Amino acid sequence: MHPSSNTALFAAIVEAPFGAIGIRTEAGAIRELVYLPRSFNEKAPTDDLSERAARQVERYLQEPDFRFDLPLAEAGTAFQRRVWDVISGIPRGDVLTYGQVAKLIRSAPRAVGQACGANWYPLVVPCHRVTASGGLGGFSNHDDETGFHLGVKRWLLAHEGVKGY
Repeated sequence: MHPSSNTALFAAIVEAPFGAIGIRTEAGAIRELVYLPRSFNEKAPTDDLSERAARQVERYLQEPDFRFDLPLAEAGTAFQRRVWDVISGIPRGDVLTYGQVAKLIRSAPRAVGQACGANWYPLVVPCHRVTASGGLGGFSNHDDETGFHLGVKRWLLAHEGVKGY
């Protein structure tokens, strides 16, 4: 199936400098935000919530200090939510390493990385602000240095004023 035909999975698709962001809604909440390659076409929001989410994604893409205010469906394990809570507190322009986050919650860097990869709400929970101690690290359960997802991570960090990645 051609990726563009998968637009039915999303209540809206917002164009982004690195491709697009798919927005899934369910029962009055955001169910998932998904980084999509350029092969996905923009899709107008299908309801009020996806309209609100699309406008907030667009604002963030223009203003890196924009703060999201969206109802998120409950997702993740208790451990993942602890990791996401710490990550949500990282200010724009800063990064923490997987090891630093792990220390804060008394865990292991690899477990933190796995929780980052399981994040249902990228941008809202800014896992791109977590890096490896020696470089960029993986992103969204992908670690190919030249791949799409790491390109997204690099763009997001540069957008937020982080240098060196």
